[in-house]
Amino acid sequence: MVLRALQSLLGRLYDVELRYDVYDFLVTDRRALAEWRGGAAAGAPDEELLLAETADGADVALFIDGELLGRLERADPLGALHEGNLADYCAALEGVSHFLYTTWRLHDDAPVSLLELETQAEVDKYWATVFLLAGQQGGAFPQRVHQRLFDRVAFDSRLAPEQADRYRTANRSAAHYCRRLEGRYCARNGTRLEGLVRELRKFYRLSSTAKMRHALA
Repeated sequence: MVLRALQSLLGRLYDVELRYDVYDFLVTDRRALAEWRGGAAAGAPDEELLLAETADGADVALFIDGELLGRLERADPLGALHEGNLADYCAALEGVSHFLYTTWRLHDDAPVSLLELETQAEVDKYWATVFLLAGQQGGAFPQRVHQRLFDRVAFDSRLAPEQADRYRTANRSAAHYCRRLEGRYCARNGTRLEGLVRELRKFYRLSSTAKMRHALA
């Protein structure tokens, strides 16, 4: 159950109670996604968080393409993360990140902005990957993760201008923040793990405006 493992990884990293199991909210069929969207879902991304306001609050679902999920179950990144499963892993982790952060905020009746959601997901992908690879490589800080996740990226040409701008801003803000933490906590003579985790947990709990200001400080 790779999505549950990713949810658990993020929950431990941020010391967040896992109130909801991601599989209870999972949609993998594009026909079901089309019903949520109220139209065709053929051009939809492989991962998408679905929200609908209700009288009692909000309905939440997480769409992850069934074929993508099948590939991850066969090549579990929790056992071995490599270039062959990296793209699928990143898509799944982004979806789990969106789900965990949104349900955590909604539980406390706190607002969530789209830019905040995307920025947090970029931070989550980076540090989850760093810790995952470090564990798989004997504890050494993995090199070139920052370059691979933040520099070697492309944005979907079908995105509306405001969406593209949001994704680029989130990428740029998270890249700046993660590089700053690398310099502060991940020196050549060893990683100051306790301070790094404390900082990441503080960042996770910041409000939208404060989070973006802190990322670019």
